[in-house]
Amino acid sequence: MSSLRAKIQDVFNEPACEQNRGKDAKARKKGCSKPLTPGAAAGGCAFDGAKIVLQPITDVAHLIHAPLACEGNSWDNRGAASSGPTLWRTSFTTDLTELDVVMGQGERKLFKAIREIKEAYGPPAIFVYPTCVTALIGDDINAVCKRAAEKFGLPVVPVNAPGFVGSKNLGNKLAGEALLEHVIGTVEPDDAGPYDINILGEFNLSGEFWLVKPLLDRLGIRVRACIPGDARYFDIACAHRARAAMMVCSTALINLARKMEQRWDIPFFEGSFYGITDTSEALRQISQLLVKKGADPEILGRTEALIEEEEAIAWKKLAAYRPRLEGKRVLLNTGGVKSWSVVHALMEIGIEIVGTSVKKSTFEDKERIKQILKDDNHMFQQMAPRELYAMLSEHKADIMLSGGRTQFIALKAKTPWLDINQERQHPYAGYDGMVELVRQIDLAIHNPIWRQVREPAPWDCQPEVREQLPRTKSETATLHAVQEFAGTTADDLGEC
Repeated sequence: MSSLRAKIQDVFNEPACEQNRGKDAKARKKGCSKPLTPGAAAGGCAFDGAKIVLQPITDVAHLIHAPLACEGNSWDNRGAASSGPTLWRTSFTTDLTELDVVMGQGERKLFKAIREIKEAYGPPAIFVYPTCVTALIGDDINAVCKRAAEKFGLPVVPVNAPGFVGSKNLGNKLAGEALLEHVIGTVEPDDAGPYDINILGEFNLSGEFWLVKPLLDRLGIRVRACIPGDARYFDIACAHRARAAMMVCSTALINLARKMEQRWDIPFFEGSFYGITDTSEALRQISQLLVKKGADPEILGRTEALIEEEEAIAWKKLAAYRPRLEGKRVLLNTGGVKSWSVVHALMEIGIEIVGTSVKKSTFEDKERIKQILKDDNHMFQQMAPRELYAMLSEHKADIMLSGGRTQFIALKAKTPWLDINQERQHPYAGYDGMVELVRQIDLAIHNPIWRQVREPAPWDCQPEVREQLPRTKSETATLHAVQEFAGTTADDLGEC
């Protein structure tokens, strides 16, 4: 437990975070997470955050050492996609019971579970996650994992991020610490080259990274490791031999990027693959970093040629949507890297941003928003559901882009809504992803259902007296029959 406490303090004192550098020593020890409000939902625990970061490593067995509910509440919580192994979608848990806790059988049961996974699936590695229960009863996860690794001849990685230690974001960083301590640098590749890079904080949601990787392939740039999206254990173990790195989500893995730069001299930058301009800029910066690390400068020219070609294709496709979307107002209720990258992407085609959430955004994210929007009046830290509903019902936005938890606010306000969080069904990264994002916004805004649901309901319409048009004999007979049955007269029948 003392080693876990030391790791947490180390994560809190993150020198790569500009906001953290501005704090005094006492404030740094408190970390970036705000204290929880009594009675309010925490929004995810440290275990949940660690599992989010590591589960997309597709060929690894992820074993939860805890009662069954811990695994049930965290399994498959992001729409990451795999191009190969499916072991990561198999749920493993020691399923501790009250009797196991009372009788002290936790460590024995964990060792047995590791052996069963090794024999049944033969994975390249097993990741073990303790949770609140097993951490509180004092199971020595590190000792069990070390003994199992020696006994069974495969890496068994302890991921010490029990839920009670902090927020989901803290769990993200503790997962990065586990990779640094037990995985990265443990295997030496025999094919290292001058065009190898790492992509950090990319989760391959809905297969988004597959829209970007072909661009890098065309430039001759190899992704040594994408952490964690569609990753393989061997690739991550060899990630220390990359020449450069791109950080996609600094909120999650900034500590991993910084320490890899310190240990293995892998320079990194933070960028985004959302939007045409940001995608082009990311490709440029990757090429520039590689040249600084010894790659042939001719890659800079090839990068510009690729950008020019892809931008021309994307703008041609987007031209059809501009007349339909220019001037439309969007409310973004998300956070993190999407708080600024999506803003920039939408403004490129003339869409107006009426508000963007910065609840999960870093200091750098907020500074980018200010530069893009030219002010901070459209930024909000947190907006209560009541305020969101009021804003949408008063037609201050034509569509809301958010996660699934707030979709019903938009639906109640009879406002179009599009999911852009981890549960989304469409990839929005890269040039093709930007076209798809705009297409989905256009489909949502111009869906004829919204015109229908905004019309008054039939029972809200006031009947009015109107002059009757000539009817056929059959129509008159039918009308009289209805009137007689309902006890009404012709004057009572009106229409909206």
